[in-house]
Amino acid sequence: MYYTRGERDPEPEIGNLTTLEGGGNGLRTWFRGRAALHAPDQAAMMAPGAVDAHVLHGWAPSAPRIDRTTHVTAFGSCFAAHITRWLAARNYRVSAADAEAQRTYVVRIGEGLVNSFVIRQQFEWAWERRGSAPPRWQADGAALPDDDADIQRRTRALFDRTDVFILTFGLSEVWYDKPTGEVFWRTIPKAAYDPSRHGFRVSTVEENRENIEAIYRLIRRHRPKATIIVTLSPVPLIATFRDTSCITSNTVSKSVLRVALDEALRRHKSAGYLFYWPSYELVTDVFGSPFKADRRHLPRSVLDFIMNQFERTWCSPEAADGLQPLDEAYLQALAASRILPPRLDRAVRKRHIDVLRRHTLPEKLSPDPQLGAAMAALVRGVADRWDRERLAS
Repeated sequence: MYYTRGERDPEPEIGNLTTLEGGGNGLRTWFRGRAALHAPDQAAMMAPGAVDAHVLHGWAPSAPRIDRTTHVTAFGSCFAAHITRWLAARNYRVSAADAEAQRTYVVRIGEGLVNSFVIRQQFEWAWERRGSAPPRWQADGAALPDDDADIQRRTRALFDRTDVFILTFGLSEVWYDKPTGEVFWRTIPKAAYDPSRHGFRVSTVEENRENIEAIYRLIRRHRPKATIIVTLSPVPLIATFRDTSCITSNTVSKSVLRVALDEALRRHKSAGYLFYWPSYELVTDVFGSPFKADRRHLPRSVLDFIMNQFERTWCSPEAADGLQPLDEAYLQALAASRILPPRLDRAVRKRHIDVLRRHTLPEKLSPDPQLGAAMAALVRGVADRWDRERLAS
């Protein structure tokens, strides 16, 4: 969409047409499509339902796919561990709680399988019995037995009983074995590094898209009724091996994966088995990259809100019963992100209604009147509901 004189267009006046001020002869009408979705302003994002309306639109399933009997396997980048811990604590059936699966790599070091190549390797190894020559390593540098038949059997059995796969992709920078081209799980242990054998590169969108599609095909072949949820970890690179700054390299690393995911989703989404969970967009856009001082770890309240929203979206209402009210969880996450005053996070956690009441004046929350009013409405809404609950008890 192009605008004249650098101005944002007004809301559509007639159907799907927008009238803009043109150059020279007055008005010019532009076609905006039959279902244009607008980016929300900051005030719109203060409503408890804003994430549903402005982030999850187009990505949520038509009906929940997870209940207490659904077997869920989540692995990939470290964000998968947050998903597993939340679901386990809420008494869902996750692989991490399965004694038979404890020796599998996807449970033991599932959050260390950070790129699409190694996630694909696990499926090919378990279901297609495809091995690879070079060893792979855990974070501590210990070599792992690729040819361990018992681990392979356990992994296959785990995949065979999984109903929902949640796969979190973390980065597109990879280390690989030069003679074979095989990609390693992580970086190379210092004591084992051999420059004649070990290489580094940035993988391409096409490579990652093919890996994601190969994973999709394998799951559809061996577990044709399984649901596949893919997500991009918001946790940034801790270091890059490129000769460019880590911050800019991280942008490329995430962008490569996000485009690859979108291309695979556009190709297969309509079949009804492949879905996207926008954890990356929730962290980086809704909460403005609210990392702690180390720029890697997220506040508990942000993680809790994302998983609260995940459970409401993906899990049956009966199973999701007892969740923290969404407006409370959202208020805490916004406060933990410093979008709202940080003290409100603790105030909600401790149910200090007097603290909330002191933060319901719009002018004290934002110099922008519209945004301040929306912030105050969110805070006041939680306090008012607490009052109603107190009177009803």
